[in-house]
Amino acid sequence: METRAFSELFPLFNTASPETLEWLLSIATEEEYAEKTTIVTEDSWGKAFFLIVSGWVKIQRQIDDHKITQEILGRGDFFGEVAILDDSPRGTSVIAISHVELLTISAQRFIQTLLKEPQVQHKLLQSTVHRLHKLQNRFYRRMQPPVSRLSKVLVSLAENYGQPTEQGIEIYQISEKDLADVAETTLAETINILENIQTKGLLIIDAEQQTICLTNPKQLIHLIRTQSE
Repeated sequence: METRAFSELFPLFNTASPETLEWLLSIATEEEYAEKTTIVTEDSWGKAFFLIVSGWVKIQRQIDDHKITQEILGRGDFFGEVAILDDSPRGTSVIAISHVELLTISAQRFIQTLLKEPQVQHKLLQSTVHRLHKLQNRFYRRMQPPVSRLSKVLVSLAENYGQPTEQGIEIYQISEKDLADVAETTLAETINILENIQTKGLLIIDAEQQTICLTNPKQLIHLIRTQSE
C-alpha cells in the first residue's frame, strides 16, 4: 500500500509526516483472517494496534454463559489502542465476521509513533472522545422504541463503512443476532423489524452476496424520528 492510500484509508494518520507513514508501512505486518476466526482473545490485548484494511469484525464480551456483541467495525477503522495505553485487563475478544485484512503495528512501535507525531495523538484523543459519546448515546437509545434503536445501528454502519451502489448504500450482511446485541433488541424484535423495513422498500438483503443495502437512508432516518416522538 502506498503512503497516500494509507493516509486516506486511515484518517488517524493523515497529518503524519511522509517519513512516519513510510516507516509505519515498513514495520506493519499484513494479516488475513477467515470468517468466524478469533483475532484477539480476552487475554491477548495490549500487544498490537490493528488497522482494518478490508472486512468486518465484532467486539464481543463474555457475560456469564452468553457472548454479547458490543460493537461492529469495518474498513478504515482500528482497535487495540486503549489496551496499549491502559494495562488493565480486557474482558472482550475480536472476531472476524467476514474475511478480514489487517495491518498490525506492535505496541512499542505504536507508542513511538504517538511520541513522534503529536497531531496523531490529538486525533487519537478525538477518536476516543467520539467513542465515549457513542457509549453515552447507547444509554439514551435504550429509552427509544426497538425499531429506532435497530434503524440507528444500520444507518450508523452505512455512514461509517458503507459502499455506495446504484441501489443505495451497501454493508455486509451482519447476523441478526449481532445486530440485536448492538441495538439491544431481542432477536425476535430484530427479525420482525428487518422484515418490516424490507416491506417498506428501505432495505434489501441479498443472502447470496451477503449484503444489506439501505436504499433510502434519509427516509430510514425519518422513520427513526417518527418512531421516537
